[in-house]
Amino acid sequence: MNSTPILIILAGGASSRMWPLREKSLLRFGTEPLLFVQLRRYQALGFHEIVIISNPENRADIAALAAQIPQLNVRVVVQHEAKGMGDALLQAAPALPSRPGIPLYITQVHDVVDDQLHMDMLQAWRKDPSVSYIAGYERKDYFPGGYLIVSPTGRLTGLIEKPGPEKKPGNLVNIVAHIHTDSARLLEAIRAQYYAAEQADDHYERAIDNLMKNHVFRVVPYHGQWSALKYPWQVLDVMNYYLNKIQGQHIAESAFVAKTASLVGDVYIGDQARVFPGAAVVGPAYIGAHTVIGNNALVRNSMVLNHCNVGFTTEVARSYVSDHCDLHACRVLDSVFASNVNFSAGCTTANLRIDRGHVSSVVKGEKLDTGRSKLGAVIGQGAFLAVDVMTMPGVKIGEQAQVGPGTHVHQDILNGQRVYVKQEYIIVDPEQSS
Repeated sequence: MNSTPILIILAGGASSRMWPLREKSLLRFGTEPLLFVQLRRYQALGFHEIVIISNPENRADIAALAAQIPQLNVRVVVQHEAKGMGDALLQAAPALPSRPGIPLYITQVHDVVDDQLHMDMLQAWRKDPSVSYIAGYERKDYFPGGYLIVSPTGRLTGLIEKPGPEKKPGNLVNIVAHIHTDSARLLEAIRAQYYAAEQADDHYERAIDNLMKNHVFRVVPYHGQWSALKYPWQVLDVMNYYLNKIQGQHIAESAFVAKTASLVGDVYIGDQARVFPGAAVVGPAYIGAHTVIGNNALVRNSMVLNHCNVGFTTEVARSYVSDHCDLHACRVLDSVFASNVNFSAGCTTANLRIDRGHVSSVVKGEKLDTGRSKLGAVIGQGAFLAVDVMTMPGVKIGEQAQVGPGTHVHQDILNGQRVYVKQEYIIVDPEQSS
């Protein structure tokens, strides 16, 4: 028996719920893309054979990243349409050994958890490889995902996908960290669900629910941090996970930090970054390579990646700013910026409702509670916001969109749209005014 199962990493799907951001597995929370960081982690945990399920758009990028770790035997499989986890695993079937009894470990690239979860899962499986295992996480608030039903003996007896707040069977939420003892048996159960008449996309979950009737599944409890990338504002949760990994102050030798600048707490300053006089970087904070923090600017509890300009008196607080963004005498609060965003002088991302309630955001036509009392804007790649633009809490601005000066943005702006306010001049002649 191998020391570890074959690892299946789900990295496909359409990512439509992440709009206006692009491929979530390629987001960087430091120097390397999320997928690459995860692969390094799995390598350290002892995995050797890995199958990554991609989509047509991200396949080339994923294959290039995997090739940078030649010690891993990685195969990339394409899921051509986003038809759920069940279909993704069926697409991966040709890349798996055909013999029975092949154990699988299934996980998602966008679930960021502590190593302890994977270590506990592998330990349970090595202790009794005849049993299948599912990671469970206690949540008192409702989570729009799968819920586990556990018998008094600790055996899992059911998995219910999105039961609704009133019908949830308990507080134990399913994390997609699953070990199946027999890949052939799992795939057969998934195929059986596709033969059924139901059109839902939870074939995988229903297959597991059926398997539990005749095969032993047990829960592996997890109590550490879990940050999932499902919606764009959750980038801030993952950002905080990695910010909290910064210990002490790391300042690259090629970086410049003025004597009158302030670095407070746990701070990372990248290669050839420049922090000018009067600026303050308050940790945990990450400043990427070649980024400029201008005079009297303030960056706190944020990530500002490579080749950015944080201009004079600009404030960036609790925000994620990707590469090549230009921020000019403005305020970026609890926001997510994709690359190449221009945020002009006087712009502000409002982050707090007047009633101080949770901020909502519209995703695929549905108004969702983000669960955040403070949330600014999510701005897509290449957007240009002119001087004195103000965005209201929770709005999203699409790629290459343009927002004219003085505009107050109260609703989402789609990719490529140009939005501006009409201005009427009223000119009164001095003789008439008297």
